[in-house]
Amino acid sequence: MLKDLVKNNRSYRKFNSERKISNSELLELIDLARITASSKNKQPLKYKIVSESKDLDFVFEQLSWAWYLKEWKGPLKNERPTAYIVVFLDKNINDNAFIDVGIASQTILLGAVEKGLGGCIVRTVNRYQMQKHFGYAENLELIQVIAIGEPAQEVETVELEKSGSIEYFENDQKVHFVPKRSLSEIVI
Repeated sequence: MLKDLVKNNRSYRKFNSERKISNSELLELIDLARITASSKNKQPLKYKIVSESKDLDFVFEQLSWAWYLKEWKGPLKNERPTAYIVVFLDKNINDNAFIDVGIASQTILLGAVEKGLGGCIVRTVNRYQMQKHFGYAENLELIQVIAIGEPAQEVETVELEKSGSIEYFENDQKVHFVPKRSLSEIVI
């Protein structure tokens, strides 16, 4: 059921480093994004698969992992994702397609959940170093990186507390909690 996929689609930041993701699995996820809706049907998104060890380590070093967990430097070596999908906007096709990016990224992550995988969209990326390392064309604007792997953490949504804080947090048992506004609060 779709609701189960959505509920299980969390921003996972710790992964089972033993579970390698094949390029064919990643291509299946990108193919799901390919067939989604696109503004004016321009289809300006492009994707780069990163799954080789040396490139995985490089990309990991270019990412910032958790805005509200300031002290946390990101996953340990044995908790890192085993693949990334780098999402680009081809400015020669369309220079403003952020709706497309959201639709495609959510679809990729829902497909990952269906496969027993999970991911995390990371927008805080050292774009200069990524371009220098991978040498992609100037018309390709790096929008974000989607980390993919088998989740190695429990993530739960909880009701927003009276304080109104939306900051996610972990408890002593390393369960990651994500506060969500109530349905009555978001419906006008």
